[in-house]
Amino acid sequence: MRAARIKKKTLSFAHEFWLSEGARGDWPYFARWHYRCHALAFVRRVVLLWRGSEPVGICVFSAPAASLKLRSQFFGLNNARSGEALCALNQQLWLLSRVVLHPTYRGAGVAAAFVRKACETCPVSWIEALSAMGRINPFFERAGFVRVGVIRKDGRGNTSGSIAARRGVSRATEMKSRFSEPVYYVFDNRK
Repeated sequence: MRAARIKKKTLSFAHEFWLSEGARGDWPYFARWHYRCHALAFVRRVVLLWRGSEPVGICVFSAPAASLKLRSQFFGLNNARSGEALCALNQQLWLLSRVVLHPTYRGAGVAAAFVRKACETCPVSWIEALSAMGRINPFFERAGFVRVGVIRKDGRGNTSGSIAARRGVSRATEMKSRFSEPVYYVFDNRK
């Protein structure tokens, strides 16, 4: 019961943080601290977190994959690849594809609040995220996302229901992902 006695503390310097719009060109500064491929695809929006005049975090929002089994189940989609469904998908849902916080600020309780605020400022109703660390670290749940499920590999190491599993991906990405079974999350941004 030790956890029940721990009182959550607020950061004494929390008032020094602020958000701004970013750009694709801001990504290389943060890419060195991210574990995945440094390439970005179909960027919709970039949000930066600042402490004073120092950039300390980035959220990159991208276009979602055309089809994802857990998404179809969560939203009750029958024909997720139809033209009508894809049009609605692009208007209502973005993928939070990258989140990076400067190593100095990790573990201080900054990231979840940053991600929540960045998502709340997006002009779409839904935001999804995939996290390789989702089973170990409930970071996205602390940011307000709902855990939907785990994307499982089939017997050949392919992600079931994934377009990427059927299309060519870089060898580096394939090697980094070969044992990953990411957790799928959804953030309800309807106001």
